[in-house]
Amino acid sequence: MKVAIVHDWLTNWGGAEQVLKRITELYPQADIYTMVYRKKTMEKEFPKVTTSYIQKFPFADKLYNKYLPFFPKAVESFDLSEYDLVISSSTCCAKGVLTRADAVHVCFCATPMRYAWDFYFEYKNHASPLFRWLIPHYMHKIRMWDALSSMRVDAFMANSKNVGRRIKKHYRRESTVVYPFGNTEFYTPVDTPTEDYYFIASRFVSYKRIDLAISACERLGRKLIVAGGGGEEKNLRKIAGPNTTFVGRCSNEELRQHYQNCKAFLFPGEEDFGITPVEAQACGRPVIAFGKGGALETVVDGETGLFFEEQTVDSLCDAIMRFESMEFSKEKIRENALRFSKEEFDKSFTAAVNAALEEAGK
Repeated sequence: MKVAIVHDWLTNWGGAEQVLKRITELYPQADIYTMVYRKKTMEKEFPKVTTSYIQKFPFADKLYNKYLPFFPKAVESFDLSEYDLVISSSTCCAKGVLTRADAVHVCFCATPMRYAWDFYFEYKNHASPLFRWLIPHYMHKIRMWDALSSMRVDAFMANSKNVGRRIKKHYRRESTVVYPFGNTEFYTPVDTPTEDYYFIASRFVSYKRIDLAISACERLGRKLIVAGGGGEEKNLRKIAGPNTTFVGRCSNEELRQHYQNCKAFLFPGEEDFGITPVEAQACGRPVIAFGKGGALETVVDGETGLFFEEQTVDSLCDAIMRFESMEFSKEKIRENALRFSKEEFDKSFTAAVNAALEEAGK
């Protein structure tokens, strides 16, 4: 069979790209399609890709989210008529590709389009004044296209039960849960005592709620190391005090060291799944997480970490204080993380693809 893999955009390395890389390893003969490609940062992992016409737009690899109204037509412009199996890796529009009637299209869905559904008002409210005015004029059309294009998919995989519920709500489709993986072979515990700091690693975007972690640690006088970068960095540095240290974008080795030595990993945002809590637990470290979204499936409250109920500084401070009066087993935490190994992902993903092929008589 000829296989195509379609991803929304390839501009930065993150959890979705880590999963995409593994999919390309499972299907090494596949051709890769994406709307926008940043060669400088992604060529090493994805050296050969086919892009859409958006690639030619000004500063497309940096400002691609500003071109959202063009995404549906861009993804439909890919000619996939020669492919027997199409695998889309979608958080936005990749699942909307056009395929032959006898081709099998399997979608690994990290979430239905956040901009159009769950985070619509946050997306609109954090936009510039011009885009805040424009968004309502085009988003309803994108929302209709997004729902209609879900019918082009033969089988959905959801990256969590949380996302499976969203697929059911917005697309009225059933899905098979296939959890992403953390690199549990690389992220491992150490026997040395932990150091006196909390840790957070994330892209600096508003919905990650890094501001809560900084404000809570500053209020309690606890040391916090913040790894990552992004557009919100200037605002985060404004609220940071003497207890907060920014270390920028870390190498995998540096990230592992921070995981291994921290008192606990903080996860204050609401995520579809969330790779970083799995990586922290693979290093034997507990996670203090907001009790919604994917964290409910990766963290065991009271055993591998703690949940706080409200996205407020008070609620996170209370969780940190409770955490400091408890003890956690490094071995149990590590054991929980192994549920999300690469091997488990491989088995679940290929089984879901094969089931779709079998149903189609292929």
